[in-house]
Amino acid sequence: MTFSIAARLPGGSHFGIAICSSSPAVAARCAHARAGIGAVATQNITDPSLGPQVLGRMAAGSDPARALDATLSGTPFAAYRQLLVVGSNGAPQLHSGARALGIVASAIGEHAVAAGNLLENAGVPAAMLRGFEATSGSLDERLMAALRCGLAQGGEAGPVHSAGLLIVRDQPWPLVDLRVDWSETDPVSALADVWRIYSPQMEDYVQRAVNPAAAPGFGVPGDP
Repeated sequence: MTFSIAARLPGGSHFGIAICSSSPAVAARCAHARAGIGAVATQNITDPSLGPQVLGRMAAGSDPARALDATLSGTPFAAYRQLLVVGSNGAPQLHSGARALGIVASAIGEHAVAAGNLLENAGVPAAMLRGFEATSGSLDERLMAALRCGLAQGGEAGPVHSAGLLIVRDQPWPLVDLRVDWSETDPVSALADVWRIYSPQMEDYVQRAVNPAAAPGFGVPGDP
Protein backbone atom coordinates (compact mmCIF):
# COMPACT_ATOMS: atom_id res chain seq x y z
CA MET A 1 0.00 0.00 0.00
CA THR A 2 3.05 2.25 -0.35
CA PHE A 3 5.84 3.17 -2.74
CA SER A 4 8.83 5.22 -1.65
CA ILE A 5 12.45 6.12 -2.20
CA ALA A 6 15.15 6.82 0.38
CA ALA A 7 18.25 8.60 -0.89
CA ARG A 8 21.34 10.63 -0.08
CA LEU A 9 23.50 13.09 -1.92
CA PRO A 10 27.09 11.89 -2.46
CA GLY A 11 29.16 12.70 0.59
CA GLY A 12 26.23 12.27 2.94
CA SER A 13 25.37 15.97 3.16
CA HIS A 14 21.65 15.44 2.61
CA PHE A 15 19.33 12.48 3.29
CA GLY A 16 15.68 12.19 2.39
CA ILE A 17 12.55 10.22 1.60
CA ALA A 18 9.69 10.69 -0.84
CA ILE A 19 6.69 8.46 -0.21
CA CYS A 20 3.12 7.88 -1.39
CA SER A 21 0.30 5.60 -0.23
CA SER A 22 -3.39 4.78 -0.38
CA SER A 23 -3.43 5.15 3.42
CA PRO A 24 -3.83 8.54 5.13
CA ALA A 25 -0.85 10.44 6.57
CA VAL A 26 1.76 7.99 5.28
CA ALA A 27 4.77 10.24 5.89
CA ALA A 28 3.83 10.80 9.53
CA ARG A 29 4.25 7.07 10.21
CA CYS A 30 6.75 5.90 7.63
CA ALA A 31 9.38 8.59 6.94
CA HIS A 32 12.32 8.94 9.36
CA ALA A 33 15.61 10.83 8.97
CA ARG A 34 18.38 12.25 11.14
CA ALA A 35 20.89 14.91 10.10
CA GLY A 36 24.34 13.48 9.49
CA ILE A 37 23.10 9.91 9.95
CA GLY A 38 20.65 8.79 7.27
CA ALA A 39 17.06 8.10 6.32
CA VAL A 40 14.73 5.14 6.84
CA ALA A 41 11.31 4.33 5.39
CA THR A 42 9.22 1.86 7.42
CA GLN A 43 6.28 0.63 5.37
CA ASN A 44 3.92 -2.22 4.44
CA ILE A 45 2.27 -3.12 7.79
CA THR A 46 3.99 -0.26 9.52
CA ASP A 47 5.90 -0.19 12.80
CA PRO A 48 7.07 3.43 13.15
CA SER A 49 9.43 2.50 15.99
CA LEU A 50 11.77 0.67 13.62
CA GLY A 51 12.98 3.81 11.84
CA PRO A 52 14.37 5.50 14.95
CA GLN A 53 15.94 2.20 16.01
CA VAL A 54 17.86 1.87 12.75
CA LEU A 55 18.92 5.52 12.87
CA GLY A 56 20.04 5.15 16.47
CA ARG A 57 22.22 2.18 15.62
CA MET A 58 23.78 4.05 12.71
CA ALA A 59 24.42 7.02 14.99
CA ALA A 60 26.23 4.64 17.35
CA GLY A 61 28.55 3.49 14.55
CA SER A 62 26.82 0.66 12.70
CA ASP A 63 26.71 0.73 8.93
CA PRO A 64 23.24 0.49 7.32
CA ALA A 65 23.40 -3.28 6.83
CA ARG A 66 24.30 -4.04 10.44
CA ALA A 67 21.85 -1.47 11.79
CA LEU A 68 19.03 -2.99 9.75
CA ASP A 69 19.91 -6.59 10.68
CA ALA A 70 20.12 -5.77 14.38
CA THR A 71 16.79 -3.96 14.32
CA LEU A 72 15.04 -6.80 12.49
CA SER A 73 16.46 -9.38 14.88
CA GLY A 74 14.83 -7.52 17.74
CA THR A 75 11.28 -7.73 16.40
CA PRO A 76 9.12 -10.88 16.10
CA PHE A 77 7.23 -9.36 13.16
CA ALA A 78 9.97 -8.72 10.59
CA ALA A 79 8.06 -10.76 8.02
CA TYR A 80 5.35 -8.06 7.93
CA ARG A 81 7.71 -5.13 7.43
CA GLN A 82 9.36 -3.39 4.50
CA LEU A 83 12.27 -1.07 5.34
CA LEU A 84 14.48 1.11 3.14
CA VAL A 85 17.72 2.44 4.63
CA VAL A 86 20.41 4.88 3.50
CA GLY A 87 23.31 6.07 5.65
CA SER A 88 26.39 8.20 5.32
CA ASN A 89 28.51 5.13 4.55
CA GLY A 90 27.81 1.75 3.06
CA ALA A 91 25.38 0.72 0.36
CA PRO A 92 21.64 1.44 0.63
CA GLN A 93 19.76 -1.45 2.23
CA LEU A 94 16.33 -3.05 1.88
CA HIS A 95 14.21 -5.54 3.78
CA SER A 96 10.95 -6.87 2.32
CA GLY A 97 9.40 -9.43 4.63
CA ALA A 98 7.77 -12.61 3.37
CA ARG A 99 4.34 -11.30 4.40
CA ALA A 100 4.59 -8.01 2.52
CA LEU A 101 1.38 -7.35 0.62
CA GLY A 102 0.53 -7.79 -3.04
CA ILE A 103 3.09 -7.10 -5.74
CA VAL A 104 6.35 -6.32 -3.94
CA ALA A 105 9.39 -4.93 -5.77
CA SER A 106 12.53 -2.89 -5.21
CA ALA A 107 15.47 -1.24 -6.94
CA ILE A 108 18.80 -0.31 -5.35
CA GLY A 109 21.35 2.17 -6.69
CA GLU A 110 24.58 3.66 -5.40
CA HIS A 111 22.86 6.41 -3.42
CA ALA A 112 19.19 5.42 -3.29
CA VAL A 113 16.79 2.54 -2.72
CA ALA A 114 13.18 2.45 -3.93
CA ALA A 115 10.56 -0.13 -2.99
CA GLY A 116 6.86 -0.72 -2.69
CA ASN A 117 4.08 -3.14 -1.90
CA LEU A 118 0.59 -3.60 -3.29
CA LEU A 119 2.01 -2.12 -6.48
CA GLU A 120 0.28 -1.85 -9.82
CA ASN A 121 3.31 -3.58 -11.35
CA ALA A 122 6.81 -4.63 -10.41
CA GLY A 123 8.41 -1.84 -12.48
CA VAL A 124 7.44 1.01 -10.16
CA PRO A 125 10.58 1.09 -7.96
CA ALA A 126 12.91 0.81 -10.95
CA ALA A 127 11.12 3.75 -12.56
CA MET A 128 11.58 5.75 -9.37
CA LEU A 129 15.28 4.98 -9.23
CA ARG A 130 15.73 5.91 -12.90
CA GLY A 131 13.93 9.19 -12.28
CA PHE A 132 16.15 9.95 -9.30
CA GLU A 133 19.37 9.12 -11.13
CA ALA A 134 18.39 10.98 -14.30
CA THR A 135 17.54 14.21 -12.47
CA SER A 136 20.21 16.74 -11.54
CA GLY A 137 20.00 19.41 -8.89
CA SER A 138 19.01 19.37 -5.25
CA LEU A 139 17.86 16.31 -3.35
CA ASP A 140 14.31 17.64 -3.08
CA GLU A 141 14.11 18.04 -6.86
CA ARG A 142 15.45 14.54 -7.42
CA LEU A 143 13.12 12.92 -4.90
CA MET A 144 10.07 14.68 -6.32
CA ALA A 145 11.06 13.51 -9.80
CA ALA A 146 11.33 9.96 -8.50
CA LEU A 147 7.89 10.14 -6.91
CA ARG A 148 6.33 11.39 -10.13
CA CYS A 149 8.03 8.61 -12.10
CA GLY A 150 6.72 5.98 -9.70
CA LEU A 151 3.19 7.28 -10.08
CA ALA A 152 3.52 7.49 -13.87
CA GLN A 153 4.67 3.86 -13.94
CA GLY A 154 1.45 2.83 -12.19
CA GLY A 155 2.07 3.46 -8.49
CA GLU A 156 -0.20 1.40 -6.28
CA ALA A 157 -2.75 -1.08 -7.51
CA GLY A 158 -5.50 1.23 -6.23
CA PRO A 159 -5.98 4.98 -5.73
CA VAL A 160 -3.38 6.84 -3.66
CA HIS A 161 -4.35 9.46 -1.09
CA SER A 162 -1.29 10.72 0.81
CA ALA A 163 2.32 11.67 0.08
CA GLY A 164 5.29 13.23 1.82
CA LEU A 165 8.79 14.63 1.38
CA LEU A 166 11.32 14.61 4.24
CA ILE A 167 14.90 15.91 3.95
CA VAL A 168 17.59 16.55 6.55
CA ARG A 169 20.86 18.39 6.10
CA ASP A 170 23.15 19.78 8.81
CA GLN A 171 20.57 21.26 11.16
CA PRO A 172 19.04 19.17 13.96
CA TRP A 173 15.60 19.76 12.44
CA PRO A 174 14.32 18.77 8.97
CA LEU A 175 15.25 21.03 6.10
CA VAL A 176 12.05 19.89 4.38
CA ASP A 177 9.09 18.17 6.03
CA LEU A 178 6.08 18.47 3.72
CA ARG A 179 3.03 16.25 3.78
CA VAL A 180 -0.30 15.82 2.07
CA ASP A 181 -2.14 13.68 4.59
CA TRP A 182 -5.24 13.14 2.43
CA SER A 183 -6.22 13.94 -1.13
CA GLU A 184 -9.17 12.40 -2.90
CA THR A 185 -7.52 12.67 -6.29
CA ASP A 186 -3.76 13.28 -6.61
CA PRO A 187 -1.58 13.65 -3.50
CA VAL A 188 1.64 13.75 -5.53
CA SER A 189 0.52 16.81 -7.49
CA ALA A 190 -0.74 18.38 -4.26
CA LEU A 191 2.64 17.73 -2.63
CA ALA A 192 4.41 19.22 -5.65
CA ASP A 193 2.30 22.37 -5.28
CA VAL A 194 3.30 22.74 -1.61
CA TRP A 195 6.94 22.05 -2.50
CA ARG A 196 6.95 24.74 -5.21
CA ILE A 197 5.74 27.27 -2.63
CA TYR A 198 8.12 26.18 0.12
CA SER A 199 11.37 25.49 -1.75
CA PRO A 200 12.18 29.14 -2.67
CA GLN A 201 11.81 30.07 1.02
CA MET A 202 13.62 27.04 2.43
CA GLU A 203 16.98 28.69 3.06
CA ASP A 204 15.32 31.80 4.52
CA TYR A 205 13.77 29.68 7.26
CA VAL A 206 17.17 28.19 8.06
CA GLN A 207 18.71 31.66 8.24
CA ARG A 208 15.96 32.89 10.55
CA ALA A 209 16.83 30.09 12.95
CA VAL A 210 20.61 30.47 12.71
CA ASN A 211 20.87 34.27 12.65
CA PRO A 212 17.56 36.14 12.66
CA ALA A 213 19.34 39.51 12.64
CA ALA A 214 20.63 38.76 9.14
CA ALA A 215 17.52 36.98 7.91
CA PRO A 216 15.25 38.33 5.17
CA GLY A 217 11.83 39.73 6.00
CA PHE A 218 8.70 37.67 5.74
CA GLY A 219 7.03 39.81 3.11
CA VAL A 220 3.65 39.74 4.87
CA PRO A 221 1.41 42.59 6.06
CA GLY A 222 2.81 44.13 9.23
CA ASP A 223 6.37 42.88 8.60
CA PRO A 224 8.69 45.86 9.20
